[in-house]
Amino acid sequence: MFENFLGWSKNATRMLTGFAFGVVAVFPILWGGLWLVAMVFTFMSLCSREYVKMLEHKGFYPSLKIIIFSNLIFATVAYMKRFDLVSIALTICALSAFLWVLFRGRQPYIANVATTILGVVYCGWFPLHLVFLRDLSSSVYTSGLGFVIMMVTCVILTDAGCYYVGCKFGKHKLAPVISPNKTWEGSIGGGVCSILGALVVSLAINLPWYLAISAGLLCTVCAQIGDLCESLIKRDAGVKDSGHNLPGHGGFLDRVDSFVLTIPVMFYFTKWFIMNDNAVPAIIEFFKNLF
Repeated sequence: MFENFLGWSKNATRMLTGFAFGVVAVFPILWGGLWLVAMVFTFMSLCSREYVKMLEHKGFYPSLKIIIFSNLIFATVAYMKRFDLVSIALTICALSAFLWVLFRGRQPYIANVATTILGVVYCGWFPLHLVFLRDLSSSVYTSGLGFVIMMVTCVILTDAGCYYVGCKFGKHKLAPVISPNKTWEGSIGGGVCSILGALVVSLAINLPWYLAISAGLLCTVCAQIGDLCESLIKRDAGVKDSGHNLPGHGGFLDRVDSFVLTIPVMFYFTKWFIMNDNAVPAIIEFFKNLF
Protein backbone atom coordinates (compact mmCIF):
# COMPACT_ATOMS: atom_id res chain seq x y z
CA MET A 1 0.00 0.00 0.00
CA PHE A 2 2.78 2.41 0.96
CA GLU A 3 4.66 1.71 -2.27
CA ASN A 4 1.55 2.13 -4.41
CA PHE A 5 0.65 5.41 -2.74
CA LEU A 6 4.02 7.01 -3.48
CA GLY A 7 4.57 5.27 -6.79
CA TRP A 8 7.87 3.79 -5.59
CA SER A 9 9.20 0.32 -6.26
CA LYS A 10 9.44 -2.15 -3.40
CA ASN A 11 13.24 -1.96 -3.47
CA ALA A 12 13.19 1.85 -3.25
CA THR A 13 10.84 1.71 -0.28
CA ARG A 14 13.00 -0.95 1.35
CA MET A 15 16.14 1.15 0.89
CA LEU A 16 14.49 4.30 2.25
CA THR A 17 13.15 2.47 5.30
CA GLY A 18 16.54 0.86 5.93
CA PHE A 19 18.24 4.25 5.68
CA ALA A 20 15.80 5.85 8.14
CA PHE A 21 16.22 2.88 10.48
CA GLY A 22 19.99 3.26 10.31
CA VAL A 23 19.86 7.00 11.04
CA VAL A 24 17.76 6.37 14.14
CA ALA A 25 20.23 3.73 15.37
CA VAL A 26 23.57 5.33 14.50
CA PHE A 27 23.59 8.19 17.02
CA PRO A 28 22.81 6.10 20.14
CA ILE A 29 25.53 3.67 19.02
CA LEU A 30 28.03 6.53 18.70
CA TRP A 31 27.04 8.13 21.99
CA GLY A 32 26.74 4.89 23.98
CA GLY A 33 25.67 4.95 27.63
CA LEU A 34 22.03 5.58 28.49
CA TRP A 35 21.18 6.52 24.89
CA LEU A 36 22.27 3.12 23.61
CA VAL A 37 20.56 1.26 26.46
CA ALA A 38 17.31 3.15 25.77
CA MET A 39 17.47 2.40 22.04
CA VAL A 40 18.21 -1.30 22.57
CA PHE A 41 15.41 -1.60 25.16
CA THR A 42 12.96 0.06 22.76
CA PHE A 43 13.84 -2.29 19.90
CA MET A 44 13.79 -5.28 22.27
CA SER A 45 10.28 -4.37 23.39
CA LEU A 46 8.98 -3.80 19.85
CA CYS A 47 10.43 -7.11 18.70
CA SER A 48 9.00 -8.85 21.76
CA ARG A 49 5.51 -7.67 20.89
CA GLU A 50 5.83 -8.98 17.35
CA TYR A 51 7.24 -12.27 18.64
CA VAL A 52 4.26 -12.77 20.96
CA LYS A 53 1.79 -11.95 18.17
CA MET A 54 3.41 -14.56 15.91
CA LEU A 55 3.29 -17.23 18.62
CA GLU A 56 -0.35 -16.43 19.37
CA HIS A 57 -1.10 -17.10 15.72
CA LYS A 58 0.36 -20.57 16.29
CA GLY A 59 -1.84 -21.16 19.36
CA PHE A 60 0.82 -20.45 22.01
CA TYR A 61 0.47 -17.64 24.53
CA PRO A 62 3.82 -16.41 25.87
CA SER A 63 3.57 -13.56 28.35
CA LEU A 64 4.49 -10.22 26.81
CA LYS A 65 4.52 -8.67 30.30
CA ILE A 66 7.12 -11.15 31.55
CA ILE A 67 9.27 -10.64 28.47
CA ILE A 68 9.12 -6.82 28.79
CA PHE A 69 9.82 -7.13 32.52
CA SER A 70 12.85 -9.25 31.67
CA ASN A 71 13.98 -6.73 29.06
CA LEU A 72 13.85 -4.02 31.72
CA ILE A 73 15.96 -6.12 34.11
CA PHE A 74 18.53 -6.80 31.38
CA ALA A 75 18.64 -3.13 30.40
CA THR A 76 19.23 -2.13 34.02
CA VAL A 77 22.04 -4.67 34.36
CA ALA A 78 23.61 -3.37 31.15
CA TYR A 79 23.35 0.28 32.22
CA MET A 80 25.01 -0.58 35.55
CA LYS A 81 27.71 -2.50 33.62
CA ARG A 82 27.18 -5.46 35.95
CA PHE A 83 27.80 -8.47 33.74
CA ASP A 84 28.26 -10.47 36.93
CA LEU A 85 24.53 -10.09 37.66
CA VAL A 86 23.45 -11.75 34.43
CA SER A 87 22.99 -15.23 35.91
CA ILE A 88 20.76 -13.78 38.64
CA ALA A 89 18.75 -11.81 36.06
CA LEU A 90 18.22 -14.91 33.89
CA THR A 91 17.15 -16.93 36.92
CA ILE A 92 14.60 -14.29 37.96
CA CYS A 93 13.21 -14.15 34.42
CA ALA A 94 12.88 -17.94 34.13
CA LEU A 95 11.17 -18.18 37.54
CA SER A 96 8.81 -15.36 36.54
CA ALA A 97 7.77 -17.30 33.45
CA PHE A 98 6.88 -20.35 35.54
CA LEU A 99 5.05 -18.29 38.17
CA TRP A 100 3.06 -16.48 35.50
CA VAL A 101 1.81 -19.78 34.08
CA LEU A 102 1.13 -21.11 37.58
CA PHE A 103 -1.11 -18.22 38.63
CA ARG A 104 -2.27 -16.58 35.39
CA GLY A 105 -1.51 -19.09 32.67
CA ARG A 106 -3.69 -20.93 30.18
CA GLN A 107 -3.32 -23.99 27.98
CA PRO A 108 -0.93 -25.16 26.59
CA TYR A 109 1.04 -24.64 29.83
CA ILE A 110 4.37 -26.21 28.90
CA ALA A 111 4.50 -24.49 25.51
CA ASN A 112 3.62 -21.14 27.06
CA VAL A 113 6.42 -21.37 29.63
CA ALA A 114 8.89 -22.50 26.97
CA THR A 115 7.96 -19.79 24.46
CA THR A 116 8.07 -17.12 27.17
CA ILE A 117 11.61 -18.12 28.14
CA LEU A 118 12.56 -18.31 24.45
CA GLY A 119 11.22 -14.78 24.01
CA VAL A 120 13.26 -13.59 27.00
CA VAL A 121 16.45 -14.97 25.44
CA TYR A 122 15.74 -14.32 21.76
CA CYS A 123 14.21 -10.84 22.02
CA GLY A 124 15.99 -9.67 25.17
CA TRP A 125 19.20 -11.33 26.26
CA PHE A 126 20.78 -11.79 22.82
CA PRO A 127 20.24 -8.20 21.53
CA LEU A 128 21.39 -6.71 24.84
CA HIS A 129 24.92 -7.86 24.10
CA LEU A 130 25.16 -4.80 21.83
CA VAL A 131 25.55 -2.66 24.96
CA PHE A 132 28.20 -5.00 26.36
CA LEU A 133 30.05 -5.01 23.02
CA ARG A 134 30.01 -1.20 22.87
CA ASP A 135 31.44 -1.00 26.41
CA LEU A 136 34.38 -3.37 25.83
CA SER A 137 37.86 -1.96 26.28
CA SER A 138 41.45 -3.10 26.66
CA SER A 139 44.98 -1.72 26.70
CA VAL A 140 44.92 -1.61 22.89
CA TYR A 141 41.29 -0.68 22.16
CA THR A 142 39.75 2.03 24.30
CA SER A 143 36.16 1.09 23.37
CA GLY A 144 34.16 -1.45 21.47
CA LEU A 145 32.69 1.09 19.07
CA GLY A 146 34.92 -0.01 16.20
CA PHE A 147 33.79 -3.61 16.63
CA VAL A 148 30.13 -2.57 16.71
CA ILE A 149 30.72 -0.73 13.42
CA MET A 150 32.46 -3.81 12.01
CA MET A 151 29.61 -6.08 13.07
CA VAL A 152 26.92 -3.78 11.63
CA THR A 153 28.90 -3.42 8.39
CA CYS A 154 29.27 -7.17 8.03
CA VAL A 155 25.58 -7.84 8.63
CA ILE A 156 24.42 -5.15 6.20
CA LEU A 157 26.83 -6.35 3.51
CA THR A 158 25.78 -9.95 4.14
CA ASP A 159 22.13 -9.06 3.56
CA ALA A 160 22.97 -7.02 0.46
CA GLY A 161 25.34 -9.63 -0.96
CA CYS A 162 22.94 -12.51 -0.36
CA TYR A 163 20.11 -10.60 -2.04
CA TYR A 164 21.85 -9.28 -5.14
CA VAL A 165 24.12 -12.26 -5.81
CA GLY A 166 21.24 -14.62 -5.12
CA CYS A 167 18.93 -12.77 -7.51
CA LYS A 168 21.53 -12.76 -10.30
CA PHE A 169 23.27 -16.12 -9.91
CA GLY A 170 21.18 -18.14 -7.43
CA LYS A 171 20.26 -21.65 -8.58
CA HIS A 172 20.82 -24.06 -5.69
CA LYS A 173 18.39 -23.71 -2.79
CA LEU A 174 19.92 -23.19 0.64
CA ALA A 175 16.91 -24.09 2.81
CA PRO A 176 13.95 -24.79 0.51
CA VAL A 177 11.54 -25.73 3.28
CA ILE A 178 12.28 -22.78 5.57
CA SER A 179 13.11 -20.03 3.06
CA PRO A 180 12.68 -21.06 -0.60
CA ASN A 181 14.20 -17.86 -2.03
CA LYS A 182 17.62 -18.26 -0.40
CA THR A 183 20.39 -19.92 -2.40
CA TRP A 184 23.90 -21.19 -1.80
CA GLU A 185 25.21 -18.73 -4.37
CA GLY A 186 23.62 -15.85 -2.51
CA SER A 187 24.96 -17.15 0.80
CA ILE A 188 28.50 -17.31 -0.57
CA GLY A 189 28.13 -13.82 -2.09
CA GLY A 190 27.00 -12.46 1.25
CA GLY A 191 29.94 -14.12 2.98
CA VAL A 192 32.46 -12.60 0.57
CA CYS A 193 30.93 -9.14 1.02
CA SER A 194 31.02 -9.52 4.81
CA ILE A 195 34.69 -10.51 4.88
CA LEU A 196 35.63 -7.64 2.56
CA GLY A 197 33.71 -5.22 4.76
CA ALA A 198 35.47 -6.52 7.88
CA LEU A 199 38.85 -6.07 6.21
CA VAL A 200 38.04 -2.46 5.28
CA VAL A 201 36.89 -1.60 8.82
CA SER A 202 39.95 -3.37 10.26
CA LEU A 203 42.19 -0.84 8.52
CA ALA A 204 40.54 1.94 10.53
CA ILE A 205 40.80 0.21 13.90
CA ASN A 206 44.21 -1.45 13.38
CA LEU A 207 42.91 -5.00 13.67
CA PRO A 208 45.12 -7.81 12.26
CA TRP A 209 43.84 -9.18 8.96
CA TYR A 210 43.36 -12.74 10.22
CA LEU A 211 41.13 -11.54 13.07
CA ALA A 212 39.19 -9.36 10.64
CA ILE A 213 38.57 -12.33 8.33
CA SER A 214 37.51 -14.43 11.33
CA ALA A 215 35.10 -11.70 12.48
CA GLY A 216 33.67 -11.29 8.98
CA LEU A 217 33.14 -15.03 8.64
CA LEU A 218 31.50 -15.34 12.06
CA CYS A 219 29.23 -12.38 11.38
CA THR A 220 28.03 -13.62 7.99
CA VAL A 221 27.37 -17.16 9.28
CA CYS A 222 25.46 -15.91 12.33
CA ALA A 223 23.56 -13.30 10.29
CA GLN A 224 22.36 -15.89 7.80
CA ILE A 225 21.48 -18.40 10.51
CA GLY A 226 19.62 -15.66 12.41
CA ASP A 227 17.63 -14.84 9.28
CA LEU A 228 16.75 -18.50 8.80
CA CYS A 229 15.77 -18.87 12.47
CA GLU A 230 13.25 -16.05 12.20
CA SER A 231 11.98 -17.51 8.92
CA LEU A 232 11.52 -20.82 10.75
CA ILE A 233 9.44 -19.14 13.46
CA LYS A 234 7.29 -17.33 10.88
CA ARG A 235 6.76 -20.45 8.77
CA ASP A 236 5.84 -22.54 11.81
CA ALA A 237 3.47 -19.80 13.00
CA GLY A 238 1.95 -19.45 9.53
CA VAL A 239 2.69 -15.75 9.02
CA LYS A 240 4.54 -13.99 6.21
CA ASP A 241 6.01 -11.10 8.22
CA SER A 242 6.55 -10.49 11.93
CA GLY A 243 4.63 -7.19 11.61
CA HIS A 244 3.72 -4.34 9.28
CA ASN A 245 5.42 -1.34 10.89
CA LEU A 246 8.36 -0.95 8.49
CA PRO A 247 7.44 -0.40 4.82
CA GLY A 248 9.38 -2.75 2.57
CA HIS A 249 10.63 -4.84 5.49
CA GLY A 250 7.56 -6.02 7.41
CA GLY A 251 8.14 -5.78 11.14
CA PHE A 252 10.98 -4.75 13.41
CA LEU A 253 11.96 -8.37 13.96
CA ASP A 254 12.19 -8.84 10.19
CA ARG A 255 14.69 -5.98 10.07
CA VAL A 256 16.92 -7.04 12.97
CA ASP A 257 16.72 -10.84 12.68
CA SER A 258 20.21 -11.00 11.15
CA PHE A 259 21.62 -9.12 14.16
CA VAL A 260 20.02 -11.20 16.92
CA LEU A 261 22.51 -14.06 16.86
CA THR A 262 25.39 -12.04 15.45
CA ILE A 263 25.57 -9.54 18.32
CA PRO A 264 26.30 -12.02 21.17
CA VAL A 265 28.73 -14.08 19.04
CA MET A 266 30.62 -10.92 18.04
CA PHE A 267 30.73 -9.83 21.68
CA TYR A 268 32.29 -13.07 22.93
CA PHE A 269 34.68 -13.27 19.98
CA THR A 270 35.83 -9.70 20.60
CA LYS A 271 36.08 -10.17 24.37
CA TRP A 272 38.05 -13.45 24.33
CA PHE A 273 40.01 -13.35 21.08
CA ILE A 274 40.65 -9.65 20.42
CA MET A 275 40.59 -7.85 23.74
CA ASN A 276 42.36 -10.76 25.44
CA ASP A 277 46.02 -10.59 24.38
CA ASN A 278 46.75 -14.14 25.53
CA ALA A 279 43.88 -15.88 23.73
CA VAL A 280 45.43 -16.41 20.27
CA PRO A 281 48.84 -17.64 21.56
CA ALA A 282 47.02 -19.99 23.94
CA ILE A 283 44.97 -21.47 21.08
CA ILE A 284 48.06 -21.91 18.90
CA GLU A 285 49.85 -23.63 21.78
CA PHE A 286 46.82 -25.86 22.36
CA PHE A 287 46.80 -27.14 18.77
CA LYS A 288 50.60 -27.58 18.80
CA ASN A 289 50.25 -29.83 21.81
CA LEU A 290 47.66 -31.95 20.01
CA PHE A 291 50.20 -32.90 17.38
